[in-house]
Amino acid sequence: MVRTSEPRLLVLHAVRLLGFGDTPEVADRAGTGRRETATLLNEAADRGWLQRSSFADVGGWWLTEDGKGENERGLARERESADPGGIIATTYREFLPHNALLQRACTDWQLMPTAAGRLAPNNHTDTGWDARVLDELTSIGDALAPLDERLTGVLERFGGYHARFDAALDRARGGQAEWVDGTDIDSCHRVWFQLHEDLIATLGLDRGAEA
Repeated sequence: MVRTSEPRLLVLHAVRLLGFGDTPEVADRAGTGRRETATLLNEAADRGWLQRSSFADVGGWWLTEDGKGENERGLARERESADPGGIIATTYREFLPHNALLQRACTDWQLMPTAAGRLAPNNHTDTGWDARVLDELTSIGDALAPLDERLTGVLERFGGYHARFDAALDRARGGQAEWVDGTDIDSCHRVWFQLHEDLIATLGLDRGAEA
C-alpha cells in the first residue's frame, strides 16, 4: 500500500529539496495548498526549523540545522513504517550508476574539448556533439522511469521525477539549451539533483560520503 506523507513533513522536506524557495514554490513542490503551506511554514519558523531571508526583490525560506534534523527524523520514522523491505535503499543503489552518467552528460553539455583546450565551453554550435548528449540524457530518463515507479509505489511523495525530467528534456530537444543544466528552472540537472537529495535525505545518508 502506497504511503501518503503528512503535510508538515512534505512542506519541510520541500524546503530542503529546493534549498531556498518562497511560499508558492514550496507549495508546488510539496503538493500542498498555498494557504496550508503558509501556515505550516510559519509554524516551522516559530519552532526554529526555518528562517526567511530576502535578497533584493527575492525572498524565500531555508532550513536551519534544527530544521534539517527535524526533517531527517520525520523521514526516518516514515521510512521505517512505509518501507520495511528496504525498497528505497535498493533503488538508491541502482540509481548511483545512472547518477554518474548524468554528471558526465551535464559536463559534456557545458564543455567540449577543442584544439584550444580540453575545458573549452560548449557553444552549442556542434549539433552532432549536442545530439549525442541529448541521446545520453534520453537513455538516462528511460532508466529513471522504473526507479520512479518503484519509489512511488512505496511513498507517494516520490512521484513526478520522471515526468519532470522528460518535460525538461523535451524543451532541450526543442532548442532551449538551458533546460539541460539551468539552475533557476526545472531543468534535467535540477530535477535529478532534487531526486538525489530526496534519496539521501530519506535514507539518512551523507552525499559527500558516497563512493
